Amino acid sequence: MTYLAKPKLHHPSIPVNALGFTPRDYEGSTSTLCAGCGHDSISAAIVRACWELSIEPHRVAKLSGIGCSAKTPDYFLGQSHGFNTVHGRMPSVLTGANLANRELLYMGISGDGDSASIGMGQFVHVMRRGVNMVYIVENNGVYGLTKGQFSATADQGSVSKKGVVNTDSPLDLVGLAMQLGVSFVARGFSGDKQQLVPLIKAAIAHKGAAFIDVISPCVSFNNHAGSTKSYEYVRAHNDAVNRLDFIAPRDPITVDYAPGEAVDVELHDGSVLRLHKLDADYDPSDCVAAMNYVNAHQAKGEVVTGLLYVNTSAHDLHEHLNTVAVPLNTLTAKELCPGQAALDKINAGLR
Repeated sequence: MTYLAKPKLHHPSIPVNALGFTPRDYEGSTSTLCAGCGHDSISAAIVRACWELSIEPHRVAKLSGIGCSAKTPDYFLGQSHGFNTVHGRMPSVLTGANLANRELLYMGISGDGDSASIGMGQFVHVMRRGVNMVYIVENNGVYGLTKGQFSATADQGSVSKKGVVNTDSPLDLVGLAMQLGVSFVARGFSGDKQQLVPLIKAAIAHKGAAFIDVISPCVSFNNHAGSTKSYEYVRAHNDAVNRLDFIAPRDPITVDYAPGEAVDVELHDGSVLRLHKLDADYDPSDCVAAMNYVNAHQAKGEVVTGLLYVNTSAHDLHEHLNTVAVPLNTLTAKELCPGQAALDKINAGLR
């Protein structure tokens, strides 16, 4: 099989970010996924988010497990660090890398099979520990590499391409993440780039574990009538809790306007953002209310998307463990071997 390489040339008027990079500099290899796969749209959203934030590609470490989702890190940020782990073990490898070098931006890409089945134990512990990372699950409800069996996130009553009805209750990764104390929880849809890009940008800027569950229809095995993970179903049942934009940290811009009203806000770059205040009762800082909201709409067959919960004062694993502030490979013998006096003090404390 022959794959076409992406041309290195681009139009001279293509826009650049603050680093002088074009969006093309954040791309990777040519995708080998099925044409129309939602995963490719997620890759494109990651490319856009990193370009808009002017992130240096070599500062990113992207890790994945096994499955269609595990292939996608090859399709974005080709100049970044990358590691493909065994099935379901991405979280522990990422945790080890994060503890060794806190200066990189860690991005874990997984699928519903990789995280909700064989990797469920790893998912639970990386979430509860608050590892500083962006954890994206590309959720299509099927095992695409093995021809479309139901995954653990497939809704009860959904119908497979072969006409089989799923009788098992689904695992809700969003609800589980909130129960585990994750400080940033969101859900997106691969077909809604306007919402997904700001969610990814906000997750990157968040300190602590940031989890995004992205409904990503499988065009080969789960995009038919009867599937609750299809493009048609999600578009018809999508309930967005907020209209999103992301602004990089600068001097604060404040506005005051009533629910249901719209207001124009001038941003730092001179552009104007029109804000429309939605439901005044929804509060993304209230975790219990967020879980109740998701469950109530799920019972009506609605897929809630947007920023569901955020804790802006969260701490990450390094703060919990009081680790050293520099990468471990920069420590010298002076820091690693403090001398006999320090050793005697440690031993005395253990007696």
